[in-house]
Parts: sequence; structure tokens; C-alpha cells
Amino acid sequence: MNRRTFFKTAGATTLIGTASLLGGVSPAQAKEGKLATLIDLTKCNGCIDRKVPACVAACKESKKGSIPEPVHPIPVPFPTRKVEDWSKKKEVINRLTPYNLIFVQKAKVTSEGKEKTIFIPRRCMHCDNPACATLCPFSANHKFKNGAVVIDQDKCFGGAKCKTLCPWEIPQRQSGVGIYLKVMPTLMGNGVMYKCDLCYDRLKEGKKPVCIEACPQKAMHIGPRKDIYEMAEVLAKNIGGYIYGKEENGGTSTLYVSSVPFSELNKAIEKGPGRPGLPPVKRRLAGTEPLGKAVLASPALGVAVGLVGALKSLSKRKEKLSEKEE
Repeated sequence: MNRRTFFKTAGATTLIGTASLLGGVSPAQAKEGKLATLIDLTKCNGCIDRKVPACVAACKESKKGSIPEPVHPIPVPFPTRKVEDWSKKKEVINRLTPYNLIFVQKAKVTSEGKEKTIFIPRRCMHCDNPACATLCPFSANHKFKNGAVVIDQDKCFGGAKCKTLCPWEIPQRQSGVGIYLKVMPTLMGNGVMYKCDLCYDRLKEGKKPVCIEACPQKAMHIGPRKDIYEMAEVLAKNIGGYIYGKEENGGTSTLYVSSVPFSELNKAIEKGPGRPGLPPVKRRLAGTEPLGKAVLASPALGVAVGLVGALKSLSKRKEKLSEKEE
């Protein structure tokens, strides 16, 4: 056995050993332990034999009914801002929308003289230090200890600042829903922002995210962060490949492994609204962003925060009164 074969065999053994640890996630890990996910692009085939990729179908099914029907007509914000209504386009699967939190991109590239088609499942990266959560003045976006970044629909005003701060512009807005309708339907807010929450409720029960569980190619994995990072390193070395998500935006809980450089994939994929690229991304600091400073200094924002607090207090008071009456 030569040196190269030895290391490949050793690496494969390590990979298999690591993979065996990823059968499930304990409730304790889901609450306190830092988790990460791995998406192996050498295995994903885009579910070309299906009308809808398995991960996409599973996600849509699990989130069905989670967005309330928007009011009609949807209030037009003042000053005029774009109203986004996806409630009549729930079937869209070729981009991110409030009703489609994961989709599969396709990249046709030439690598080592051969044409290849690479399929790339896209969703929230669940950054280690997400500016979207740091910036949100209503604390509607929260980073949990297990790595998941989750938007609280009951607190979100749909201002889309999280989307602006996100290097990949992942969060998507549905106008005409949410708390802003009870507070300032025309002057503050414009709906609710939606994105992948890593199936946070399932994680708390020791279950995998539905996209990972549904993948027929076993191209997705979840487990303790240390194990996933090691698994990604071993896999990348074995195929002479590349990792995306380890350094981007200061680090994330989502790692992609590809046999093709991500710079080439970024050139090949279709980019635009709801279709993020794969660029090299430096850490974005919310406190130094001009947008962040402007948002936090907004007088209207202070009024809205106060009203939200008042609404919550009133709601709690009603709950206590109803309990006494019972």
C-alpha cells in the first residue's frame, strides 16, 4: 500500500466513523450543544427523478399552514415601499420565498476537462455571529446555543433589515401578516420575514431537520459541530475538494463540500432575488453598518418598540384575568 492509498483509506475510515455518530440528535444536544450541518455536493443529484426535490417537498409539507393568510387589501406602507405577497405563488420552488425555505440550484461547469452538473441545496447558513440577529431592534431574530438562527414571527415587523444585512439575502418577506397590522400598519413594518429555522422544534425533540431526513442520497448530515467540521475536512481531502461556510461571514453552522471550486460554482449558478450566490464573504459587523446605525436611531422605531411592549403587557394581563375567572 503506497502513502497516498494509505491516507485515502485512513481518511475514509475516519469519515465512516464520524458519519456513524450522526444518526440522531439528542434533546440535550439540541438545546445546549452546538450543532452543524454538512451538505455533500458530490452526492446531491437534485432529485432529477422527482417533480420536486425531496428536501424541498419535505420542508414545504412541514411548514404548511405556518403563515397566516394575509389581509386584503394589504396596507401600502408610507413612504411607499414594496409590498410582497407570495400567498398566490406558494407553489414556486425555484427560489427562496416565504413559502419555500429551501431550493436547489444547478451549476453546469467544466472541471478537469469534463463537464459536470452540480446541484446545490440552498437555505439559511445559520451563521455563528449573525448580523441579522444582532441588528434586529425587536429581538425577533435569535441565535440559539445549538447553532440555529430563528425568526420569531410574533415579534417580526417585516422591515427586511435582516435581509439587507445577510450576505446571501436569505430572509424573504410576506406582507399583510404579523404584529405590524396591530401597531403601525402603514408607518412601521411591512409583514413578516421568513427563512429556514433548522427545524428548531424538531431538534428539541431529538429529531433531524426534515430536509436531512428526507434526502434519498444521504447528501445532508447534522451532528455535533466538531464532528461535522472534521467530517467536512476529511471528505474534502479525500476528493481533493473544497469547503464553503467554514470561514464565510466569520463562520457558519452550514458546510458545503464540493469537488469543484466554489468560485466556479458561483459563476455558473443563476443569481438574483431569492437566488443567492456563493461568493467569498467577510464578516459583517452590524454595529459598523451605516444601515444598522440608522435603524437603531430611528424615532419611529422607538415608538413601535414601546407599542409592542404595551401589547405584550396587555396580552399577559388578559391571560391572568382569564385564569382567575376559570
